[in-house]
Amino acid sequence: MKSPPGACDSHIHLFGPASKYPFASDSPYSSQDALPETFMALADKLGVSRAVIVSPGGYGRNYQMLADTLQRYPDRFRGIALMPEEASAAEFARLTQLGVRGLRMMSAKRGSHVPNYSPEVAARAAEHGWHVQFYPHGTDILDYADKLLALPNTIVLDHFAAVPAAGGTDQPAFKTVLRMLDTGRVWIKLSGPMRVTPGDFPYAPVTPLAHALVRHAPERLVFGTDWPHVNMNDRGMPNDGDLIDLLGEWVPDTAVRNRILVDNACTLYGFPPPRA
Repeated sequence: MKSPPGACDSHIHLFGPASKYPFASDSPYSSQDALPETFMALADKLGVSRAVIVSPGGYGRNYQMLADTLQRYPDRFRGIALMPEEASAAEFARLTQLGVRGLRMMSAKRGSHVPNYSPEVAARAAEHGWHVQFYPHGTDILDYADKLLALPNTIVLDHFAAVPAAGGTDQPAFKTVLRMLDTGRVWIKLSGPMRVTPGDFPYAPVTPLAHALVRHAPERLVFGTDWPHVNMNDRGMPNDGDLIDLLGEWVPDTAVRNRILVDNACTLYGFPPPRA
């Protein structure tokens, strides 16, 4: 599938060099270096000119690599940070200037090494126009939906809201996601299909979820590859070209697909419209 000008990968992680950016002592995983330059070379081949760096859980609440990369490549990247609870207003403002547009929180089931749901931190982020990117666990969007909707922020749900694909579109967790979308304040990342089904590419159980989301709210969907696919050592490693081609199956209408790849990403992350 040919990517349109201005296409954005809305979910990547970067790591290394390890000598400069060590993993947190309590990180449950590690990764080989996955440098900005490596990603950009791959993205150029795939026709992807922009990306959103999600500061990885492996660094805990240390987002120094994210900040350094945004400073080096301000036109190419935007960022999502894992914020410490004591972060000051001045630090929020500094990161906003660098290109951070949201903070990531996760279900408590994902561990205490990453930020969990916090209305206090979310409220401070909202003062700087940041959204909350939330990563549920299994079906626990059922437990978090109303808590998230009570926040003042726009809400972005990671990786199909983590809803197990095997449960299909009639399961309560997925219906809850659709209800959240109906508020007009919630976005979904069409990303990480390998995170919601145990099988390998083409992650067939995910396709009905994607089709349903595209029918329901195409104006609040973005796409991400989840490069470099950490914690996939015991499974088939995804090919990023295949993932972009898979988007063509999930979203067969070219105009809608281009909206997801370009226009929606501009709206959510503040990228300027691509030049004609």
